[in-house]
Amino acid sequence: MNARSVDEKCDVLVVDDHTRTRDSIVDILGCAGHQVRGCASAVEGLRQLETDPCDVVITDLKMPGMNGLEFIRTLRQRGNDSQIIMVTAHASIASAVDAMRFGAFDYIEKPFTADQLEQLVTRAIRRGAAVEQRSCVPARCQPADMMVGSSRIMQELRDKIRQVAATSETVLITGESGVGKELVAQAIHTSSDRCQGALVSLNCPALSPQLMESELFGHERGSFTSAESPRVGRFELADKGTILLDEITEISLPLQAKLLRVLQEKSFERVGASETKFVDTRVLATTNRDLQAEVREGRFREDLYFRLAVVPIHVPPLRKRREDLPQLFEHFCALAAARLNRSACELDDDAQQLLFNYRWPGNVRELENIITRASVFAEEGKVTAQQLQPWLLDYQEEGLVPQDRPAKVGDLPEDMNLQEMEQRLIESTLERFHGHRARTAQALGIGVRTLTNKLRSYGYAPREKSYARTA
Repeated sequence: MNARSVDEKCDVLVVDDHTRTRDSIVDILGCAGHQVRGCASAVEGLRQLETDPCDVVITDLKMPGMNGLEFIRTLRQRGNDSQIIMVTAHASIASAVDAMRFGAFDYIEKPFTADQLEQLVTRAIRRGAAVEQRSCVPARCQPADMMVGSSRIMQELRDKIRQVAATSETVLITGESGVGKELVAQAIHTSSDRCQGALVSLNCPALSPQLMESELFGHERGSFTSAESPRVGRFELADKGTILLDEITEISLPLQAKLLRVLQEKSFERVGASETKFVDTRVLATTNRDLQAEVREGRFREDLYFRLAVVPIHVPPLRKRREDLPQLFEHFCALAAARLNRSACELDDDAQQLLFNYRWPGNVRELENIITRASVFAEEGKVTAQQLQPWLLDYQEEGLVPQDRPAKVGDLPEDMNLQEMEQRLIESTLERFHGHRARTAQALGIGVRTLTNKLRSYGYAPREKSYARTA
């Protein structure tokens, strides 16, 4: 982006699969004097930006194929320095934080007024001009910039990433929730020969088996009831690039067999199609579970496990590298300050000591959220232990316990078998969290869908808060 006056108009690209919304944004900004063009998908947007860069990109969050977050991340990985605005009808703290973490300037929630949109674009122009003047946007983010910490553990992790990135082998990334497994995957892709291709991710726990197959491999029109048009799957989108399968243990056994074929033969068929497609896609997978235990229990295919674990990388929990905390404090305070457009806050000595002594069950993700929250409410730029302590206690009370701390199940009869013990553990944990499935699943280290299936097998009605037995 060229440095410009704030009042000067700019080039805008609007990426949205809904024609009415896209045309509305184009009309609003066109009437304001900007040069505006639109496209219907993230893939088309990437293609246009390769040959015709712009100053501001406005993208929807929910789009078929590559969604808005993946689009933003891919743009940044390719060195694109446009100011990005996320448009969404599904606004949440999580999606907003993710969008800005991946490189978005800001987001706006539907429905919005013309004035709100124009003001946000003006702010984006101002931000772009300031960034250009400071010349602080790197051409491409390097792993050393993406991962914070100088501990021996982090140095060893960086060395592994560097060695793995030089190959095209499949990588299994393990570690507790919130440790940064996805960041490791980004670093592997960014420093590999595939960095010019897309890094396409799939959040496996978020999809049913039927939807997941369509997301992975795509489908043809009419292949099922809601398939009104053909859809490109994630493997096709990641051709010549990398696909990240996040929390792969949530993939069903039948779909695991199809995934094994892709890993072995680099080929698949779209749902409802007979034509075989071939792709050159590197596979990265993450899990917070013990895959070997999942294999022993029959919940994960052994042959798929061996295909995935060609190169295993374990990401340590935050409590194992506390010496990195000062750097992480400074890093997240700076990020929050940039988002809030204010000076970075500072933690006083008592606040730092409190955070040093905390076990961080939510790991780096929890730390970032707490620092962001503290930055919002910090008075005169200072954060105190008194301010932080209730938030840490809240995390503990909500059941976000470390995965190495077992749930208490009480005294067990000597003649109880393994299946009965598992049921007793699940029932006890469910009662402890008053029927809250998400917290129960997190404390047990399993997915919500897995918990629901187990409750159903025990005769519970999973949709009822009381979890009364159905038989």
